[in-house]
Amino acid sequence: MGKPDIIYEDNDIIVCYKPAGIATQTRRIGQQDMESFIRNYRAAKNEPPYVGIVHRLDQPVEGVMVFAKNQKAAASLSRQIKEHTTEKYYRAASRGQGVSGADKEEDNKEDNHDLAWHTLTDYISFDKRTNTSKITSEKDRQAKKAVLQYRIISNECNKTEFDIKLLTGRHHQIRLQLANIGYPLIGDTKYGKTVSNNSGTGSKSGRTGFGVREQLALCSYKIVFDHPATGERMTFELPYRKYERN
Repeated sequence: MGKPDIIYEDNDIIVCYKPAGIATQTRRIGQQDMESFIRNYRAAKNEPPYVGIVHRLDQPVEGVMVFAKNQKAAASLSRQIKEHTTEKYYRAASRGQGVSGADKEEDNKEDNHDLAWHTLTDYISFDKRTNTSKITSEKDRQAKKAVLQYRIISNECNKTEFDIKLLTGRHHQIRLQLANIGYPLIGDTKYGKTVSNNSGTGSKSGRTGFGVREQLALCSYKIVFDHPATGERMTFELPYRKYERN
């Protein structure tokens, strides 16, 4: 497990890197989370320990996040997220083969890239009891519309990498929607399925051939929003790295 890191800070916001394995917020005593990290960071500088949580990343997901340092900034960022004026981009990797002929045709392109954006639209229902979601139908009154755009940026060595623009923020949305079209993410024990890994042995998507749990191959690498005080359009992006896991 890595350590949280401050990427940018001013009087209104703090932009951080959240490592995989650390929760955004938790009530479990003794468990590290991003909220406590920022509170302690601000307290050490004799600042008010206010932390405005305006969006979340699942515990196994790594990536860039923005937090508000005051209530006015929190209200502005929350409004932007609600009105879908922010932009969130992810990298993901799968060993799946896809379920449609179109996907297979794209994989056979000479450069093994499909830089055209494709849209996935589903209706997702959340089960609080099991902390899982499922794809259902528009007729389901409990379901919420889930939309994302994706493009294939690499397809080699039995592994497909995706660039994803998240348009709605539903529970486990990316993991569920990609698994539904035949691309369960590497390391996903909730929505993965039995696939062949590079060693040639069959395994659950979340395990290597040696029984070691893999990190979920999902990273929130870029976030774009308007600064809550100045209105300046701001972009924060993590350095790109390929998923080299077996």
